[in-house]
Amino acid sequence: MKQFIKDMRKNWVLLLMALPGALWMIFFFYIPVFGNVVAFKDFRFSSDGGFLRSLYESEWVGLKNFEFLFSSDNAWIITRNTVLYNLGFIVIGTACAVALAIVMSMLRNKRRVKTYQTAMMFPYFISWIIISSFVYSFLSPDKGIVNRVMVNMGSSPINWYTDPTYWPFIIIFIGIWKNLGYQSVIYFASIMGIDPTYYEAAKIDGANRWQQIRHVTIPQIVPLISILMILAVGNVMRADFGLFYNVPRNSGPLTPVTQVLDTFVYKGLAASGDLGMSSAAGLYQSVVGLVILVGANAIVRKLDPDSSLF
Repeated sequence: MKQFIKDMRKNWVLLLMALPGALWMIFFFYIPVFGNVVAFKDFRFSSDGGFLRSLYESEWVGLKNFEFLFSSDNAWIITRNTVLYNLGFIVIGTACAVALAIVMSMLRNKRRVKTYQTAMMFPYFISWIIISSFVYSFLSPDKGIVNRVMVNMGSSPINWYTDPTYWPFIIIFIGIWKNLGYQSVIYFASIMGIDPTYYEAAKIDGANRWQQIRHVTIPQIVPLISILMILAVGNVMRADFGLFYNVPRNSGPLTPVTQVLDTFVYKGLAASGDLGMSSAAGLYQSVVGLVILVGANAIVRKLDPDSSLF
């Protein structure tokens, strides 16, 4: 105990700097964990009190709220879409970000690199509402740029918002495009931290540019790739609500390929107002994500102990 107090006094400046972040984590992540009990209750607001009184007076229903997720005919489709889209974002997005970071690291003009990175980061800060408008300007059935080009080339226009054939590719492309700049900057910073003597030794051994990338650059950033992929796998049951709700413009014919767990819960909550069901869905996502995260970390720890999270 004395050593603990001594360390606290010694590092009080660092602890004070970390205090705002710690308070934010406590109030917005740890305290709300106790609210997961709503997932096991038929939650009803009480007219005589606030949330705590309503929670106390609501009937305990056990696992009935979870039946909403698994009894639906679309449960398999929703789970499949959520997992496969996230796996596509992880695998394809990581490959594109690493490739782009390597290309950026090869440019010698630093001002040009900063210009390119700024341009690539711009989509990351754009709202999904604005991106949805951009996409609609391209894919609008009557005034869209794509259909106009197709008509001028002699092809028949496509009603993009009623034909689900192309939307898996559109969703993956837009999701990767929006986050590509942010992800590539992280890998670019890691590549810039590689000791230049590795490349000099590779050149002495006669390695060309591709061999340097293959045997020096990629092995050096593998731990970072592993950590980021583990964190991403932990959210494989969560989807970007803005991407899957706003970009397809909530079109009914596109539901089989754009409906994910988050949009399914939102639509169910908007229609029924059942807080217990939505809480059950959130708890289900968190538990499955935790299990996948721990499993992925265990696999990585066996393959490469230096790349595990814990």
